[in-house]
Amino acid sequence: MNEMQWDLSQLVESTDKAYIINRLEEMVAEAGAMREQYKGKIGSLDAPGLYALLEAQDSFSLKYEGVAMYCNLLYSADTTNPEAQHLNDAMRRAGTRAGQQLAFMEIEMGELLAARPELVRAPELAEYHHLLERIQRRAPHQLAEREEQLVMSKDQNGIDAWSQLQEDWLSTRTFKITIDGEEKVLPYGQIIGLYEDPRREVRREANSIVYRDLGKDEIMWASALRSICADHIQMCEWRKYPSVLTQSLISNDVEEEAILALMRTVENNVEVYRRYLRVKARLMNLPRLGNWDLIAPLPNDPGKKYTWSEARSSVVEAYTRFDEEFGQHADDMYGQRRIDAEVRKGKVSGAFCASWLAGQSAFVLQSFNGLVGDVYTQAHELGHAIHACLGSRAQRPSNYEIGSCIAECGSTFGELLLTEHLLSNSASNAEKQAVLCKVLDEFGMAAFQVSARYFFEQSIYGAIKAGKFLDGETLSSLWTAARDRIYGDAVEWLPEMKWEWTMKLHYYIPNYRFYNYPYVFAQLFVFAMYRLYREQGEAFVPKVKALLSAGSSRSPGQLARELGFDITTEEFWQKGIRQAEEFITQLEKIQ
Repeated sequence: MNEMQWDLSQLVESTDKAYIINRLEEMVAEAGAMREQYKGKIGSLDAPGLYALLEAQDSFSLKYEGVAMYCNLLYSADTTNPEAQHLNDAMRRAGTRAGQQLAFMEIEMGELLAARPELVRAPELAEYHHLLERIQRRAPHQLAEREEQLVMSKDQNGIDAWSQLQEDWLSTRTFKITIDGEEKVLPYGQIIGLYEDPRREVRREANSIVYRDLGKDEIMWASALRSICADHIQMCEWRKYPSVLTQSLISNDVEEEAILALMRTVENNVEVYRRYLRVKARLMNLPRLGNWDLIAPLPNDPGKKYTWSEARSSVVEAYTRFDEEFGQHADDMYGQRRIDAEVRKGKVSGAFCASWLAGQSAFVLQSFNGLVGDVYTQAHELGHAIHACLGSRAQRPSNYEIGSCIAECGSTFGELLLTEHLLSNSASNAEKQAVLCKVLDEFGMAAFQVSARYFFEQSIYGAIKAGKFLDGETLSSLWTAARDRIYGDAVEWLPEMKWEWTMKLHYYIPNYRFYNYPYVFAQLFVFAMYRLYREQGEAFVPKVKALLSAGSSRSPGQLARELGFDITTEEFWQKGIRQAEEFITQLEKIQ
């Protein structure tokens, strides 16, 4: 038994392929039965009847969640496995068919709430109050049922396929690199681990090789992104979204005013990030950082490599120091084998946490190379898992459709708890410098580099509307312009880095444009929240639990107000910047 591999058998009663396929067919059949029961009748429901419908939806979701997750996660762990490929394809097709059967539900609920808005405030529906508000917000952009069904069919073989191609392509690429005279052939998940290698020439070569090779496939990447963005513009027209950003705002349950205030704050504070980059360059004895130094360890970094058990101990202790329950949930993820961390060819790139609401838990995927960055990734993803554990116990599935802005809060807070733990256990100034640089590297990437991705995506739609053809070179010029808007001349970039946009899976995710700003939101939101925790100590713990237990029962704006924040003001977002400045000042004072 490999403790670095997850046990997906927990999700299903049997892992037999025929059983899984049959279970997926049962899901489609049950969706058809729900259609027979409710189609054309939702408009006549009273409050108790609407409550029963929402309960039925939740029961259906929980009943088939496990089998759908099994197929998806089996494939994510090894995209080259023929059985995983088959089951994932079967799941996608069954999911589309079931979704088509149930497409009428939200349409008819929207019509019901438009005709009888008082139902939103009905006492019998108090638990679902905010869910009904969200349905009201989406209702004006719903198409007719047949059109929604056609969109699902179109997506299955269109944008969904582009997304899967991007995942498959990255997960099966290998890269040749020579280290200490020895030529190695590494999968993507392993070679990116060299971005944090202590040897500068190795970092530089790894970055150069990865992006040079990705650039060779620019035609494919550009075709994918061009198609996805053109599809989104068409859907915005059909759904009457006032802007290309609207769909994302609705999905994340936030107002445009808050996001514009957030992005203005970032752009007004690029010098804070550049200040850190100059400090790090000085600590590395460099006149200027190269892009291959952005997440590199310092020269005097002790260079600790973590074993799996050491990483587990550090992460669990960090969460336990904050709260015993948090620590227990984190430890359970290891003990119950719900983490897949083995590095292997065929595994999807990056890291993620998939909430398992029926099991009141989650599953985490990452590629663990023993670096401190991998430990931070673990803390981040287990923050998502703790969020899932708390929320799934407090909310029904319909109230756990969390927008990404809040979904990233538990994970980002976990990174700060790990930072606090590592700083308190540092035996020397060199170790403290290493930890502070790590948290500031992560902050810079999440708050500022990710903002460049937001600006890049904005510019893509501007270019399309201006009639430009988005070939690889045009997209690269848009990317470098957005990147330089953040970094200025503080960093030297390898020419190959113009292809950096090709590997960001967030640009290819089906039906979710502008995936990136929620990371910026969460970073500054949590940095501000962490300042309150530092001020209030243990008294702040219940507030964090309440936030993470709320699911989607309240909007991010409402949750912030409960903490005393107004996210529509730049003044609030500046609190997060000030916490980052405090870390920079701490770093500068260490001799």
